[in-house]
Amino acid sequence: MMKKTLKSCLVVVIVGVVAGTLFVSGFAFGQISASPGPQILGPVLTPEAILDPSSSDPPSGLTADTPRELQELFEPFWAAWNLVHEEYVDQPVDDKALEEGAIRGMLEALGDPHTFYMTAEEFEIANSDLAGELEGIGATVDISGEQVKIIAPLPGSPAEVAGLLPGDVILKVDGEDMTGRSGFSVIMKVRGPAGTTVRLTVEREGVDEPLELEIERAYITIASVESRMVGSDIAYVKLNNFGEKTADDLEAALEPMMALNPKGVILDLRGNPGGFLTTAIDVASQFMAEGTLMIQEYGDGREQVYEAHGGGLATDLPLMVLINAGSASASEIVAGAVQDSGRGTLVGETSFGKGSVQNWHDIPNGQGGVRITIARWLTPDRRQITGQGIAPDVEVPLTEEDRQAGRDPQLDAALNLLAGSQS
Repeated sequence: MMKKTLKSCLVVVIVGVVAGTLFVSGFAFGQISASPGPQILGPVLTPEAILDPSSSDPPSGLTADTPRELQELFEPFWAAWNLVHEEYVDQPVDDKALEEGAIRGMLEALGDPHTFYMTAEEFEIANSDLAGELEGIGATVDISGEQVKIIAPLPGSPAEVAGLLPGDVILKVDGEDMTGRSGFSVIMKVRGPAGTTVRLTVEREGVDEPLELEIERAYITIASVESRMVGSDIAYVKLNNFGEKTADDLEAALEPMMALNPKGVILDLRGNPGGFLTTAIDVASQFMAEGTLMIQEYGDGREQVYEAHGGGLATDLPLMVLINAGSASASEIVAGAVQDSGRGTLVGETSFGKGSVQNWHDIPNGQGGVRITIARWLTPDRRQITGQGIAPDVEVPLTEEDRQAGRDPQLDAALNLLAGSQS
């Protein structure tokens, strides 16, 4: 269940998602609200509510619900609605499907890939992505384009074991062409009970022919925070998402490692598609004692500035942050703050590039939800990273040969840089 208070969320759209343990839907950084914001939504229509199809007037009872200044604007809509009910060949038509299609089309008309409608089932998927427990293949995806693209397979997931790579584009699921299908419908085709298999046909850059991968679904649980000491003197922390418990889990992970007096810290944000905004600020504050972390810019020129809280556990140690193309939204907030402030060094590959802010609202009567872009966010130096991402200070690629051999040159580079800073 979503909380009744407004929550800020950073998930690559993403998203969402977003996190955790699933075939995630790459959601974008946004805000979640369980109660709908101001909106013009009439009651759910039933066939009994339809007036004479030859009339362009809305169904009975809706005139009072539609603001007077909009009644004339909506006349063409109701005319089309009535014509469909009168003339369409297959009757009766599905009023719920028409309603959902109208909302979906309205939001698509804005031309913003991160503003869209979700059915009740899709909305449930979007909100479950941060829970960290789902049955599926375990990959974060970008659904903002015309095709679903893999952002990153989750560590140890069936997707990773099967060889799915960042940038792979899903063409078919179990032989069924996904062209023209919504991102959520593709996600629902890929997800399924643990122990069952799904066959993905993917397009991979640099490979002439589509690849077919058979993946066995699993019940996947991914901890939001993984930590260990590397050698005797480097604290390593990997964040897999920015969920509700991540800030507390990070603090719990850092405390015992800080007691060992490490000489440096590595924060691994690779493949992390995002999560809650408040969590991103809490996480960054563990490594930055002060200063601006991000700026939220609204269409009317207003700005909201987020500052470090202070009191972090690792604010005075040399810091390396690992990023790649799967690092999105909340991950980019943290990486951008570290880079602009000079607090640490970014190592790896350019991040995803998601710099807008969305509000999430559920629609009354369990009709699903909508995501509306309300603002853009900027790094402390006022960089807008949409479509270009954040370039690392030290670029280190991770090749397919490295993956096959179990090598991690990005982590190695971060360790070498820390060793050099200590000499």
